Amino acid sequence: MSCPQPAIMVNDVQLRFLCPEDIHTVKKLCSDWFPIEYPDSWYEEITSNPKFFSLAATFQSNIIGLIVSEVKSRNKIHKEDRTILASSYPDNTQVAYILSLGVVQEFRQHGIASLLLETLLAHLTTSERHNVKAVYLHVLTTNTTAIRFYEHRSFRRHNYLPYYYAIKGVPKDGFSYVLYINGGKPPWTFTDCISYMFAHLQHLQLCSLPQRLLRRLSTTVWGVVPLLYSPHRKANGPCHTM
Repeated sequence: MSCPQPAIMVNDVQLRFLCPEDIHTVKKLCSDWFPIEYPDSWYEEITSNPKFFSLAATFQSNIIGLIVSEVKSRNKIHKEDRTILASSYPDNTQVAYILSLGVVQEFRQHGIASLLLETLLAHLTTSERHNVKAVYLHVLTTNTTAIRFYEHRSFRRHNYLPYYYAIKGVPKDGFSYVLYINGGKPPWTFTDCISYMFAHLQHLQLCSLPQRLLRRLSTTVWGVVPLLYSPHRKANGPCHTM
């Protein structure tokens, strides 16, 4: 028999920033939620350093959820994540990284995680943050709950990261997910280039390329593209959980 869910509405939840007095509580919550062990210095940083957007959701004065994010310049993030933005963006373009997002088990399915994420996105899309062009995160490939949560909120999978995590000494694969904001754009793929080229060829109605030949050329190229991007081809590249 399942435990009864607490009667709670989002309007009953209060939001506040984490402070050093929350370290003990945050440690306990993270150890319950995440398979990764964070050093004490990490907890000290996220509860005291203003460079982190560390927001707690509380109910009856108790922390029931939290989100931690940090804004960095593109040239300061890990190498495997620098392809999140199109190459035309300068190195000082900013991106926001979600380090953690979690909700206490018995308070899930009440919109708490959505509230925390929406508050972060509202913060990042103000005029003062116009240079932040993307929000990204990492997630275990096996964490289907978190993956569905982010995909439902328009995050797209960017990269496959083999052996990205070490969980109790065991290597685990991860994905990176990204949401583009403030006009941010992803890098162009080979498929994008082909689509652009054929769209313009068809628009120009080139005399030197009769429509019959153009259609045949288009069919040939699009027959090759799936082979180049087959899901069975291993992606290049080397936590985030719900």
